[in-house]
Amino acid sequence: MSRITVWFIRSSLAYFGIGVVIGICMVFYPGMTGSLRFIHVHLNLLGWISMMIFGVSYHIFPRFSGKQLWSEPLAMWHLITANMGLIGMAVSYPLRGPANSLPDALFIVFSILEAASVFMFLINMFATIRAEV
Repeated sequence: MSRITVWFIRSSLAYFGIGVVIGICMVFYPGMTGSLRFIHVHLNLLGWISMMIFGVSYHIFPRFSGKQLWSEPLAMWHLITANMGLIGMAVSYPLRGPANSLPDALFIVFSILEAASVFMFLINMFATIRAEV
């Protein structure tokens, strides 16, 4: 497996473990459920599930298409920005205050970074599997 595949899968497994711990905390400390629910859901969806899908896709799509991955550097940027965006969202969400506050702005920036990472993945996958005409 490529480095990118391995790092996405490692990230996925780490987020899965953290998401489970946060889920257990929510059961035992229901008063903390507010912000923890958002963090729990995003670590599981964008962390565990999406990172696993990204990692497996980076391994399988080039093989299915019979081509090399279109851009290894773009895949590395995808890995970096996806992790930065997710961690930034998880940390800045509970700190959010009134609209236009610094934590609110940070949350928006990290959300945009996360979305940008998804588009990096889409570009890389579409370019990898594009049909030769």
